[in-house]
Amino acid sequence: MVAAEPIASSAALPPAGLANVTSDAAAATNAAAEGPTPSISADEIALYDRQIRLWGVKAQERIRTAHILLINLEGIGNEVAKNLVLAGIGSLTVVDSDVVSEEDLGAQFFVSEDDVGRKRAEAAAPQIRKLNPRVALHISTDPIALQPPTFFTPYDVVIATCMDLDTLSTINAACRLCSRPFYAAGTHGFFGYVFADLISHEYVIEREKSNIPTSVIAETTTRSVVATSSSKNSAGRPVELVTKRELYSPLNLANTSPLPTHHLSTRRRARQVPPLLTGLRAVWEFQRLSGGLPSHSHADLELFTTLATEKHRELQLPAETLTSEFLRRFLQNLGSELAPVTAFLGGALAQDVVNVLGQREQPIQNWLLFDGDDAKAPIYALHPVFVAPVDATLGDAGLVGIETGAGISAAGVGDASGVVNMTADVGEVVPNPTVL
Repeated sequence: MVAAEPIASSAALPPAGLANVTSDAAAATNAAAEGPTPSISADEIALYDRQIRLWGVKAQERIRTAHILLINLEGIGNEVAKNLVLAGIGSLTVVDSDVVSEEDLGAQFFVSEDDVGRKRAEAAAPQIRKLNPRVALHISTDPIALQPPTFFTPYDVVIATCMDLDTLSTINAACRLCSRPFYAAGTHGFFGYVFADLISHEYVIEREKSNIPTSVIAETTTRSVVATSSSKNSAGRPVELVTKRELYSPLNLANTSPLPTHHLSTRRRARQVPPLLTGLRAVWEFQRLSGGLPSHSHADLELFTTLATEKHRELQLPAETLTSEFLRRFLQNLGSELAPVTAFLGGALAQDVVNVLGQREQPIQNWLLFDGDDAKAPIYALHPVFVAPVDATLGDAGLVGIETGAGISAAGVGDASGVVNMTADVGEVVPNPTVL
């Protein structure tokens, strides 16, 4: 393991849990001794002038003190690291135990041929530092699976890329135990995804003030308006600041959740749902059963096709949208990286992290799926249907809720359909629940 030399900065406190850095208690003591974080300097305002014009000084101050954990530095990880470091975060910790291979050179710009055989995180570190010396960089080559749940506590956002479902779900559960936002992302050639579990996140939307007052109500089963206020923009025009709250589901529940009913309300709408979601669920199930990606053997292809058909049926999608042509293209792309795809997904993920840190704009809720062949990136909100007590302040929308506590959500307790009784004891499964 190699620890980067920290840059002198109020946001450069080394994360707990890594070798050669201070312990949790010592880090907390050091932070307290330093006192409040100073406001952004004039030099930083000049450096980040263009982005400050977009999201404001307060948002930039939150960004500059953020500690981000990035797990795996493959193609999409390269893009995320680049974008977040250039945005001016406080510190970036990269955890990657793999070595640089020749395949990495196609979509990863932090390493070169001379780095083949070296630890990937160590090889990329000098290039990451050059992007923005103000950002403290920490490197770990220890396997993430060896880390306890408390390892994730010092970070404001945790991002895991290009991993199997079981590992991602374990990291997600650990993040929920310490109430940390979690992102997962991965690519397979022309295909890729971004998943977000922010647990419960509040953000502010600025919009032109209307003659009709905004009501404090639930807009959807996961999004509600919690507060409103009035202000004036830089041009002196009246604007309305609307504070909204989004509720999220953990990965292991979202991966088994049905599509929102409006996507299945007509056959035409159902046909518009891309089969990529089916493919991702099938490949994760294949990895769970076989321990790796499908090969070109007849047995693997038969098993994957069977799993894809089952997942497609579970999603209640028309059978004709899962074509042999799609399955062939998807299988041919498995395990590969394409620079344009990693650039798009890494940019989208980093932008969402910046929005979350700045508490501006609506974040991804909760799956972004990208098909490079069709150049489309739809977002789907996939959540299990819960039976919840009616909240009189939310109206009928309060009949369906998301449990955000560390109990049910972190454990992912439920039956095969992921349905849990929110009014019962933790882990009590609802027999024959009514979908509202």
